[in-house]
Amino acid sequence: MLVTCKEMRNAEEAAFARGILAADLMEAAGRGIAEIVRRTHGVAGTCVVFCGKGNNAGDGLVAARHLRAWGWEILVYPACGAEVFSSLSARHFQALQAPLFDRASPGTGSLLRPLVILDGLLGIGARGEPRGAVAEAIDELNQMRQEAGAWVLAIDLPSGLDGDSGLPGTPCVVADFTVAIAGVKKGLVEDAAVDAVGRLEVLALSDLDFPGSERGEVATAAGLRSWLPSRRMSLHKGNCGRVGIIAGSPGYIGAACLCSAAAVRAGAGLVTLYAQPDIAELLSVTCIPEVMVRTVSRFRDVGEENLDVLAVGPGSGRAAAGDLLALMVDFPKPLVIDADGLNILSSDIARLKHCRGPRVLTPHPGEMERLFPSRARTRRQWVEDFLQEYPVSLLLKGARTLVGCEQRISYNPTGNPGMASGGMGDVLTGVCAALIPQIAEEQNFRAPVLGAWLCGRAAEKAVSGRCGAPESLTASDVVAHLGAAFRALREDP
Repeated sequence: MLVTCKEMRNAEEAAFARGILAADLMEAAGRGIAEIVRRTHGVAGTCVVFCGKGNNAGDGLVAARHLRAWGWEILVYPACGAEVFSSLSARHFQALQAPLFDRASPGTGSLLRPLVILDGLLGIGARGEPRGAVAEAIDELNQMRQEAGAWVLAIDLPSGLDGDSGLPGTPCVVADFTVAIAGVKKGLVEDAAVDAVGRLEVLALSDLDFPGSERGEVATAAGLRSWLPSRRMSLHKGNCGRVGIIAGSPGYIGAACLCSAAAVRAGAGLVTLYAQPDIAELLSVTCIPEVMVRTVSRFRDVGEENLDVLAVGPGSGRAAAGDLLALMVDFPKPLVIDADGLNILSSDIARLKHCRGPRVLTPHPGEMERLFPSRARTRRQWVEDFLQEYPVSLLLKGARTLVGCEQRISYNPTGNPGMASGGMGDVLTGVCAALIPQIAEEQNFRAPVLGAWLCGRAAEKAVSGRCGAPESLTASDVVAHLGAAFRALREDP
């Protein structure tokens, strides 16, 4: 759930009025932050806590205490001097007894790796541009990220980012990971905030409630796992969905292979790839053996097949545009539309109002622009305005993928910059199509929300080892790590 900074403060005050102690909230937050650091880093290294005056510093110091117990070396950078800490932060600083960090001192260039920085400089109470010692600390932190390869985790907000507007100040921390404590501050999902926030995760605190906050939701493993319950022992392939895919054309065979392989890896019972004669034989020897390839002379005939869901568009080209457009309108069951399917649809977008079955559209911003020009809208407003016109589900891809259906909006927090490469959308289409028959309720909203989360988590898993990096990530890597993403869905907090 998205909350304003005022709503967050009100929730804290209400909790204190009920007898909840700030010290207990800090302890829970710090422990959760430490567990995220341990989960995202396979071995213990060095953690530097950048501290401001407020309780965000205390959260970081509590996290440091746990990390030290797990083998991490701890250093503290009190930007304004330890003598001005809040009372709770001061207590944890004194108990920690960690050495102070001085980048100019000998030996700091050989700190034990990985090198993690906790940004506890500023919280939701900060006003205006960072100044003085805090501004200098932000510059120092960003320099360590850029030059020393430090991994930065922002506590609640990247310091310098406005929690309501999402506008970054000058300076502003650039985080690799932001942990939103209890509730996601509205500014964290604004378009301007993406580069400062990085990967976003919510750390739930059961003692804080936010009545009436309905600005949208952020997908989390805890919130999604009930949508896809564990499989019963008696399940068979007919229960898991018959997925049809129309993808690929001369020169774009890879799109069909990726999309169909992703559908298989995402749990589809039967996957059939429909192809025209000029590429059918090539696809039959190129796709993974679990995919059935069928030759069709007219794509509109696929509508007569016994399918639970159909995906159309990855690499399909526009040679059979008339057939594909008719099929996208007339197919009576759920249909996922991507890539060339969207480009074909953009030539007669009004047809989208007359489809016989549910439709899930998965455009990237360029495809969305052809469907429905942005006219300087924010990404969220773009989605909402499109849904006012067309009765579909819309997944707008990007660094913070948005999924909208009727009155619901969900933000996807998973993924990494390595996903900025070819084929990722083909994989997402296959995953979304495979999930639709497996989900019992609200399929056309839940499948794209879950599909985006799984693909992003698979991308994270693919680069998490010692030999992985965003620069080397491929769409095939995402397919290969979908199993790890499903496991994370059931195991992540």
